[in-house]
Amino acid sequence: MRVYLEGHSFGYEVQRIVQMFFPGEKVETVPGAPAPDVREGIHTRLADGLVLAAYLPSGRSEFDDWLPGDSRSQLEHKFGVVLYQLLSQVTGMQPPWGILTGVRPVKLLVQKQAAGLTPAQLEEYFCKSCLVSENKFSLALQTAGREQEILRRSTPDSFSLYVSIPFCPTRCAYCSFVSHSVEQAAKLMPSYLDRLCEELALTGRIAAQLGLKLRTVYFGGGTPTTLSAAQLERLMAAVGEAFDLSQVWEYTVEAGRPDTVTPEKMRVLKRMGATRVSINPQTLSDRVLQAIGRRHTVDQFFRAWEQAREAGFHRINADLIAGLPLDDLSSFRQSVEGVLRLQPENLTVHTLTVKRSARLTFEEARGELETVGEMVEFARRAVTQAGLAPYYLYRQTGTLGSLENVGYALPGTEGLYNVYIMDETHSILAVGAGASTKLRHPKTGALTRIYNYKYPYEYLSRFQQVQDRKGKILEFYRSGGEGACQPGADVV
Repeated sequence: MRVYLEGHSFGYEVQRIVQMFFPGEKVETVPGAPAPDVREGIHTRLADGLVLAAYLPSGRSEFDDWLPGDSRSQLEHKFGVVLYQLLSQVTGMQPPWGILTGVRPVKLLVQKQAAGLTPAQLEEYFCKSCLVSENKFSLALQTAGREQEILRRSTPDSFSLYVSIPFCPTRCAYCSFVSHSVEQAAKLMPSYLDRLCEELALTGRIAAQLGLKLRTVYFGGGTPTTLSAAQLERLMAAVGEAFDLSQVWEYTVEAGRPDTVTPEKMRVLKRMGATRVSINPQTLSDRVLQAIGRRHTVDQFFRAWEQAREAGFHRINADLIAGLPLDDLSSFRQSVEGVLRLQPENLTVHTLTVKRSARLTFEEARGELETVGEMVEFARRAVTQAGLAPYYLYRQTGTLGSLENVGYALPGTEGLYNVYIMDETHSILAVGAGASTKLRHPKTGALTRIYNYKYPYEYLSRFQQVQDRKGKILEFYRSGGEGACQPGADVV
C-alpha cells in the first residue's frame, strides 16, 4: 500500500495509522501527489485550508479544516482522525484504540490526569477526540489506578536490575527476541556465564558508587531456566555478591518454558532469593503448542506449576497468547479457564504480534484476526471475575487487531518490574547479550539508553567494549543527563 504525502511531512504517523487497517501489508510513503493515472493507494493532502485523505480505488475521502493557528501536533492529530474515519468506512474495521499508535496509552492518560483533566474531560479526549472505544478507555483508566500506586513506591535513588539469558530450548514461531536454541549455542553457555558474572560485579560497583538502591531484579531472555540448577545458583550468588539485596521488593525469574523446569531448579531459585516466577504455557492446547514450535506439553506445564508451588512460590505468573495459529475462541477459553483453576497470582494476556524477525508470517496468523478481539475480551471478563485486576498494559506494532498486552494480578501481588520499565520510572541497569540499560536521571528526568551487543558470540568477543560502555552510567548521573533527551538518546 502506497500513501502519498502532498504538502506535509507527517509520514510516520500517517504510515502507522494506515498499517492498522492493512495488517501484514507493506505500507510505504511517497512524497507528493499521485500521478493522474495512479488508481491504487491513499492520497493525503494539506492545502487550501483542508486536511484531506482520499482512498484512490473508491474515490472516497474525508477532510477537516486546516485552521491558521493549528500547531504541528494538532495537524498530525487531524490527519489521524480523517484517515481513521476514511479507512473504517473502506475496510469495515474499527481498531479499538482509535488513532493512538503508541506503546503506552496508559502513560498518556496519566499525563492528561496530571494536566488537570477531569474524568469527563478525559473521556471526551480519548473517546471523542482520539476515537478510543469506551471499553479500552475503561481498561486504561482501571490500569492507571493500580499502576500509580506502584509508581509512588519508587524513590529517586531506586533502580532495577535486568539479567539477560538469551537461550531457549527451541525458538518459538512468533519469537523475535535475540535468543538462541540450546542446540545451537550450548557450547557458549559456560563462557557466557563467566562474562555475565563479571558484568554483574562491575555494574554492582557502579550502583554502589552512585548510592542507588536496588528495588527489583528480573531474569529474562530467552529462558533463564535453560541454565542448569548449578548454573542458576552460581548466577544468583553473583547477583547477591554484586548488589545489596536487603531493600529488594521483588525478584523475578522467568521459567517461561515448562520443559526447562525441574524441582531442583525451583528449590534453587527459592533458596537464592527469587520471590516470583513466570511459567508460561501460552496455550493449553497441545495442538497449538505443536504448531508454534514449543516442544512441551500441557501436562508438563501443570507439573512445572506444581513444582513451583512445592518449592514455596506464592507469586506465580502465567502468560497466555490470544490469536495463535490453529487456536479458536473455544480452545482459548479453555486455556484461560484452565489457568484460572490453578489460582495464579498473576496472569498476563498477550495478543499475538507478528514480527519481521520471527518465523511466523502474517498470512499464517490471519485466520485468527476476526476472533482475536473476542478472545481478549473474554479473558478480561474471566480474569477480573476471578479477582485479578489489570496493573500494566502496553501495545506493539504488528499486533493482531491493533490490540494490547495486559498484566492482571491479585491485589498486592503485581509484578513491579513490569510497571517500572513500562513507565520509565527509574533506571533499569541491564546485563548480558541483547540487554538494554535504560537510564532515568532522578533530578532532571532525562532518559538515555546503553545497549549491549545483541548476540552471545558478539557479547563474548567484544566484552571489553561492553565493560567500557558501562562507564556511561556514571557520566550520565554525574552530568545530570546532559546530552540525553526525552524519550531517550541512544548510546551505541
